Amino acid sequence: MSQPEQQIKPRLGILLLDTAFPRILGDIGNPESWPFHVRYEVVKGATPDAIVKGDPTQMLDAFIQAGQKLVANGCTGITTTCGFLSLLQDDLKSALGVPVATSSLMQIPTINALLPSGKCAAVLTISADSLTAAHLRAAGAPLDTPIIGTDDGAFSAAILGNKPELDVDASKAEITAAAKQLCAAHPNVGALVLECTNMPPYAAAVAEATGLPVYSIYSLVSWFEAGLAPRSF
Repeated sequence: MSQPEQQIKPRLGILLLDTAFPRILGDIGNPESWPFHVRYEVVKGATPDAIVKGDPTQMLDAFIQAGQKLVANGCTGITTTCGFLSLLQDDLKSALGVPVATSSLMQIPTINALLPSGKCAAVLTISADSLTAAHLRAAGAPLDTPIIGTDDGAFSAAILGNKPELDVDASKAEITAAAKQLCAAHPNVGALVLECTNMPPYAAAVAEATGLPVYSIYSLVSWFEAGLAPRSF
């Protein structure tokens, strides 16, 4: 018999952006997406547009304060709900004193190490216009990593605009089309990394469309949590 809900203390804490868009199944912000318990803390004022289009370092104190609440509630590892927060990686792990995984982009060095010679990981992001060398550098990713965005589509408009409605079918079509375009432009791509934490619901469709492995915040957090709370056998 499982423990009563009130007795379960999640090891993983998630710093949640201040959002209004739907958190569909597979989204990092939907607790039903996870096969383990998580604890959320909203970072007030940290809207998607402010983080992606603005400078998240200006909100560092707010992220630290929210992270400290999670740690105080027993979380032994912290992640975030935006890949652009790689810029806060060093500051957050130093301030919080626990392991921190800010961005799915942090998987890129490991993925590249796994791929055959001549192949590399590529990034599918919510905003190619905003994803800079600084974000890649902070995640330990090569600066020449191929990148494509869904900048002008309905998906980016809904998420960055923090809209209360999301066209899931249109989003899937846009994201898979972008992935195919990225692979066609860069034949050396051997795996895809979804920067945006709202993209995992479409990862299976991207894998089917491209025939490539697809990594995301879901794969990163699943690995991360497995170390925070190892399974008993």
